[in-house]
Amino acid sequence: MDMQRIAVLGAGSWGTTFAKVLADAGRDVVLWARRSEVAEAISTGRRNPDYLPDIRLPKALRATADPTVALHGAQAVVLAVPSQSLRANLAAWREFLPTDVTLVSLAKGVELGTLKRMSEVVTEVAGVPADQVAVVSGPNLAKEIAAEQPTATVIACSDHERAVALQRACVNGYFRPYTNTDVVGCELGGACKNVIALACGMAAGLGFGDNTMASLITRGLAETARLGAVFGAEPLTFAGLAGLGDLVATCASPLSRNRSFGRRLGLGETLARAQQATHGQVAEGVKSATSIHELAVRYDVDMPITHGVYRVCHADWDVNKMAADLLGREQKTERG
Repeated sequence: MDMQRIAVLGAGSWGTTFAKVLADAGRDVVLWARRSEVAEAISTGRRNPDYLPDIRLPKALRATADPTVALHGAQAVVLAVPSQSLRANLAAWREFLPTDVTLVSLAKGVELGTLKRMSEVVTEVAGVPADQVAVVSGPNLAKEIAAEQPTATVIACSDHERAVALQRACVNGYFRPYTNTDVVGCELGGACKNVIALACGMAAGLGFGDNTMASLITRGLAETARLGAVFGAEPLTFAGLAGLGDLVATCASPLSRNRSFGRRLGLGETLARAQQATHGQVAEGVKSATSIHELAVRYDVDMPITHGVYRVCHADWDVNKMAADLLGREQKTERG
């Protein structure tokens, strides 16, 4: 299964970084940018001025503002738009998708309203079977990867051969991908970790230290695994790169948008003010908190950290009330 010609749709920090990873792995990559001036800056200046201004991009990476140009002849299509806009964007691109092309989702979230995972949105909108869709998850802090700092990640697809083909397409000297067939577990790990990172940011804003962070990460992983069990995810997935690995990176790093956003809330800023301070960008976890909270309620899964983050972000709870509520819960065994 050849994947030499690859289109990456979305020129944000992670989309641009993954396009660079592919180009550095020797692929023929075309990156689609929504704005023509960004595509021009990448093509002529070898930089993405909005997201990665300090990173020089390889010559093998081309950019365009025309999705039909990006998609022409592509053997794999990487979807690098935010989770809540994936459906609308993919609907606009559907008629231009090559036949039997591998579709790769970089988005980490659960769709509002439908409560679908990103791979489910892709199969529904593109009208393709599930084994044609892959997801990338793991500790994927874009700026570190763009700077070619060593990292590992997971490529999950129910079609193992397709996952291996994509693995070969993106492996290079600083990016080491592993394969997995547990798409459900990888996606839920990637979505839930954003919510837990908001909680860790809130704790940091309140002045709490490493013990609190470690407790939130560990108990956050436990509630993610409980949700995964409902949908048949493999338990070991949550102990791997798409579970614990991604969770630690997102909860601990100042490069994490979710952690940084949560810290502002912990310092007492309102959601609107935090959004204003981040130039109108809302961390993915803020939206995912609603959909994951609804999933937990619908399937009766105990997810106290997620519920607390949801209430702070969407039900006018004070951050201190969330902390008190978590500490005041009924005593139980660790595996309870």
